[in-house]
Amino acid sequence: MEFDWTMALGSFLVAIVVGLTGMGGGALMTPMLVTFFGVSPLAAVSSDLVAAAVMKPVGSAVHYRRGTIDLRLVGWLCAGSVPAAFCGVLVARALGHGEDVQVIIQRAMGVALLIAAGGLVVRGYQALRDNAARRTGADRRTVERGAPAAARTPEITIRPVPTVLVGAVGGLVVGITSVGSGSLIIVALLALYPTLKANQLVGTDLLQAVPLVFAAALGHLLFGDFRMEVTAALLAGSIPGVYLGAKVSSRAPGGLIRRILAFVLVASALKMFGLGPQAMAWALVGLAVAAGVSWVALRRRYGLPVLARAGDEDSPGGASGDGPGGGPGGGPGGGPGDGPPGKGSSGGGTAREPVRQPG
Repeated sequence: MEFDWTMALGSFLVAIVVGLTGMGGGALMTPMLVTFFGVSPLAAVSSDLVAAAVMKPVGSAVHYRRGTIDLRLVGWLCAGSVPAAFCGVLVARALGHGEDVQVIIQRAMGVALLIAAGGLVVRGYQALRDNAARRTGADRRTVERGAPAAARTPEITIRPVPTVLVGAVGGLVVGITSVGSGSLIIVALLALYPTLKANQLVGTDLLQAVPLVFAAALGHLLFGDFRMEVTAALLAGSIPGVYLGAKVSSRAPGGLIRRILAFVLVASALKMFGLGPQAMAWALVGLAVAAGVSWVALRRRYGLPVLARAGDEDSPGGASGDGPGGGPGGGPGGGPGDGPPGKGSSGGGTAREPVRQPG
């Protein structure tokens, strides 16, 4: 087995982004393997999922200790996602190993990448809306400063059937493409449970992704195209990369990083669809212009300045809650209501002024 140091370096760079944002593992790693290292789509999916099965429990353990996980939601999601993830592997296996099958998997990966980019857009919009609500005093808080994260989480009514279906769809997509265990299910949870706080949303999604990815990884080990040398290179780069990204995430402009990541995901999706360089360049330029105009319009609609300042959702430790460990509330000084006063937390008081300094 020949170790690929270039692949390890690539996974290290991708893992830094994952540590900064809490998203993008399969959505960036798998396209990187296909586009830059010539790994077949099925082998890339199989190897990336096995690597993810090793990495996923780390982030979920942090959220479990903080009490930012709704175990009821995790149970219903896993009821659909775990068997569906294994079935996704069987679907990929049933299609065979020919060139046409690789193209189908590549196209499916492109669709999943677009959904992942959409998830980042939804999270950005949620952060902007929450920031505007804090400025106008519209977000009503009912707990005392310093209360534990679990106490700050609103009680929600579980909707079993839609939740199981969300898990099943997410599991099937992950089993086939390795993309979506975070972004796809987060978007669906936002639609089903809009009152979930950001740190609760991410913590719940991270924990349910553990058995989901394990099931998909087991299926690919048995029936996929697993390659040990690829997984070894991914792990060698991912472990230090995620740690480094988590360490610097509280000082990094989380909102800006998420927008860049969404742009990269769309570019990767277009590549998976087989667009040529010129067509892809025009599409990305058009997307950048449309996204910029839409973002400015949204900020004006909510009464926010066009350029984000310290304490806004785009600033380090701001409303988006990017902390070490990735994602809203992913680490110290994390998501809404998950940090000490003045340290990048948006929760903890009943009538606080917006934080103006980086957390």
